[in-house]
Amino acid sequence: MAGHSQFKNIMHRKGRQDAMRSKLFSKLAREITVAAKMGLPDPNMNARLRAAIQAARAENMPKDNVDRAIKKAIGADAENYDEIRYEGYAPGGVAVIIEALTDNRNRTGGEVRSAFTKAGGSLAETGAVSFMFDHVGVIEFNAEAASEDAMMEAAIEAGADDVSTGENGHEIVTSMESLRDVAKALEEKFGEPRKASLVWRAQNSIAVDDEAGEKILKLLDTLEENDDVQNVYSNAEFSDALMAKIAG
Repeated sequence: MAGHSQFKNIMHRKGRQDAMRSKLFSKLAREITVAAKMGLPDPNMNARLRAAIQAARAENMPKDNVDRAIKKAIGADAENYDEIRYEGYAPGGVAVIIEALTDNRNRTGGEVRSAFTKAGGSLAETGAVSFMFDHVGVIEFNAEAASEDAMMEAAIEAGADDVSTGENGHEIVTSMESLRDVAKALEEKFGEPRKASLVWRAQNSIAVDDEAGEKILKLLDTLEENDDVQNVYSNAEFSDALMAKIAG
């Protein structure tokens, strides 16, 4: 059991500007609706729905929005969304995985392909890059939820694969199959986590120069801004100078 996560992966959802909040809420609502429709509309009986609601709470999404999304799933006129994973290469050979929920495969596929082409990258076949990632469960708690030792001990006992603690809190990594059980065990000890979901984690990162890095970040942002795209993952490692420039 490693004390620190060896993986570096950027999820381009955090730190979004207020202007993007409405779009973010729309994506969160779509995931809640799909999760509720695929299983029971009760988060206590539906692990995916519970995770979707936790993600919504972490972004301070109003409870009314959550309730509406669940009701939408059980209505007679509920929309049907397809879950699609796209894979491709960004400039510099960087691997990218996109998860989407769409009611129009042709539209979404065309827009994703166009984004890659304009950025100087290319869309690939499903499976072309995902072998370079691990599909794992991630559970996150705020730092005040427990001490580093207490979280480590509880996570190991629950069957987690990796635990890391930093200024942003605790991150517990599990196998896909163990996510629900580990999350439940930790929640009983430390309260509800701020996040519990499946993610794609790069096995190894690729360091890119700042010129390529700017192009890659622009591509990732373009993909993230697409209404049908839920999550974007890459194995790019950007310089601190570039990240500071983007943040500034």
